[in-house]
Amino acid sequence: MWHQRWQDRATWEHRKTFLKCSSVSHHTPAKVPTKNQTKLANGETEVHHRPKRGWIWNQFFVLEEHTGPDPQYVGKLHSNSDKGDGSVRYILDGEGAGSIFIIDEVTGDIHATKSLDREKKSHYVLHAQALDRYTEEALEPKSEFIIKVQDINDNAPKFPDGPFVATVPEMSEVGTSVLQVTASDADDPTYGNSARIVYSILQGQPYFSVDPKTGIIRTALADMDREAREHYTVVIQAKDMAGQVGGLSGSTTINITLTDINDNPPKFPQKNYQLYVPESAQVGKPVGKIKANDDDLGINADIKYSIINSEGANTFSISADRDTKEGIISLKKPLNYERKKSYTLHIEGMNTHADPRFSYLGSFKDTATLKITVGDVDEGPVFSIDHYIMDVYENAPRGTEVGAVTARDPDSRNSPVRYFLDSKEDDERYFRIDEITGVIRTTKPLDREDITWHNITVMASEVDNPSLLSHVPVTVQVLDVNDNPPEVAADEEIILCESSRPGQVIQTVTAVDKDDFANGQRFAFALPSQLPVNPNFTLKDNEDSTASIIARRRRFNHLTQELYELPIVVWDGGEPSLSGTSTLTLRVCPCQRHGRIRACQGEAFLSSAGLSTGALIAILLCIIILLAIVVLFITLRRSKKEPLIISEEDIRENVVTYDDEGGGEEDTEAFDIIALRNPAAAEELKFRRDIRPEARQHCGLLRSRRSPSVDLDDVDVQEFIKQRQVDADLDTSVPPYDSLQTYAYEGQGSPTGSISPLDSPGTQSEQDYNFLDEYGPDFQRLAELYGRADSDVSTVCDSNLVQTKSV
Repeated sequence: MWHQRWQDRATWEHRKTFLKCSSVSHHTPAKVPTKNQTKLANGETEVHHRPKRGWIWNQFFVLEEHTGPDPQYVGKLHSNSDKGDGSVRYILDGEGAGSIFIIDEVTGDIHATKSLDREKKSHYVLHAQALDRYTEEALEPKSEFIIKVQDINDNAPKFPDGPFVATVPEMSEVGTSVLQVTASDADDPTYGNSARIVYSILQGQPYFSVDPKTGIIRTALADMDREAREHYTVVIQAKDMAGQVGGLSGSTTINITLTDINDNPPKFPQKNYQLYVPESAQVGKPVGKIKANDDDLGINADIKYSIINSEGANTFSISADRDTKEGIISLKKPLNYERKKSYTLHIEGMNTHADPRFSYLGSFKDTATLKITVGDVDEGPVFSIDHYIMDVYENAPRGTEVGAVTARDPDSRNSPVRYFLDSKEDDERYFRIDEITGVIRTTKPLDREDITWHNITVMASEVDNPSLLSHVPVTVQVLDVNDNPPEVAADEEIILCESSRPGQVIQTVTAVDKDDFANGQRFAFALPSQLPVNPNFTLKDNEDSTASIIARRRRFNHLTQELYELPIVVWDGGEPSLSGTSTLTLRVCPCQRHGRIRACQGEAFLSSAGLSTGALIAILLCIIILLAIVVLFITLRRSKKEPLIISEEDIRENVVTYDDEGGGEEDTEAFDIIALRNPAAAEELKFRRDIRPEARQHCGLLRSRRSPSVDLDDVDVQEFIKQRQVDADLDTSVPPYDSLQTYAYEGQGSPTGSISPLDSPGTQSEQDYNFLDEYGPDFQRLAELYGRADSDVSTVCDSNLVQTKSV
């Protein structure tokens, strides 16, 4: 069994210990009674079980912040198995084992090697074990124990949320709660008084106090007035150890502001005021200010101003400015110095938000008197009315009077007035005004159908002060006279169906008149009386300002006559009555009936198909473009050229037609047949030129050139051509199709011979090149080459002839 020993008696006395015992039964077989066995009377042996040795655990304690030079002794572990001979070895592991806590393996003493802070870690969990030093067998089971760090007062109270800001209404009662502050202490609150805090006030008396236990700050002085002092600074201290000597302390600051309440009525600085206002002041504009003072703030200082006497309230108004708290005085009616030279206003200022708690102080309002003096100002002329409306008949002669305006000087001097028109208006100058009398006249005849209303501005100024101008608008209405004849309203031509019957109404027409309603809108219709009777149509006046066109005969034919013209005379109802003649055009069409609608065939087709004119045009354009593409494609196909070289597999025949019959001997532009009489060309073209020349052909050509030329002057051209045709037909080396043979005669040439190199390759030279040997080795080599070339050609040609004959 293990025992735990404490480092000092004082520590042992104030701690509670806990005993933890564990026992394990061990059965040892024995034939001979041992000290753990008892021999019974019946010969049996009773075995005595003793409990297994175990740890007696109490919590160890170690003081925090130990600053001694030696490691701090924590406690001692001892097992009953330890006989003091050093055979028991103690082992310690767990939190801080080996680094913070060390154990003596022989004695079991535990020491703390470092200074510990309980606020960082309050306890450590470790495990202890006792082993046989020699066999390493466990003498005691491995068990767990705790080392607690004992607290000391090493942390002062703190206010984590400070400094603080608080408010309290002014004039509050004593004991009104302002704010609660709470300090925290990191020391152990369960041990001693290290974390027991007491609050006290260091600054802020006698206005405020603090509860020592709860930290609630309250008012300590009655009737604190914000207007006298608004801000207070309070310092609160928190001290641990229940405030005892030696305790640690901390402090914080609270800034307390008294909030405003309406405890002050408004006051005018003086009782009488004076204000000068000119009579020219504009209505609705401010003319002055007045202000009542209020020591309160915000809504508690809002003042409502009013004029309480009728004399001033009828002419002036007053309103409060929210920002400046001033009373703004404005003009309600125009002032006239000549009528009234001064006004007296009784103005009252009253708070809008009253506090009933302070009703004992009286009514929260004040009054003042404002005397307004009206100043005399030279004013512009004043017209008799604000807007003139005049009228004049159209076509009136130039200088016709339209009307007159009147203005006067409102001042006591009664200065003469002059009139004129505003130059910015009336660009064409339809009117003029007499500058003395104000009479307005026309400058030209007016046309109501052109302009019905004319708006002009008349200005007036005083003779003594021309800079003062007054304006008045004048509207002139042009009255109508019957000066426009009526016309038949026909926007489109009239459709006349071929199937019309006598007496059938073709169309109902109306009339239009540019004149106004008084001289128009009542029309009469008739056919011209000076013209003979119309055999096709007649006109019926419906006596409702409309007329009906009626057919007089049966059947119309658009092929015979498509258009008819019908003149119609129309009279208006004006004074005097005017008439006008309009000619209508009637188009004859074969019609189809669609209910009440009559339409021509073409229009019916379009309407039934549901296609507009634009759609039909688009369709026609598409068709034209397609036709153009087809024609272009066919033209390109026809104009495609045949290949110049015909394949050997092409077996088509080429037919060439010559339509030139010649024009006689005098026809110099016809085909020159003498070109066929060139003997050299005839011999050369004996072999076909449209196939690749073979060696046989080439040699034959050479031989023919070496042979004497044949004089063909006496040969018949027809026989010559036939002979060449037979040669071409019998030639087996040509392709199996006909080919045009061309024979060109260039003449016999000059006696000196041709300088053209065309004949040189085909003719064997008889030149002896041995003379070149005299010029040296280089020319000797040239002579051998030319001589060898001639001999090679002769040899090859002879061999080919032999082969041809053998075949």
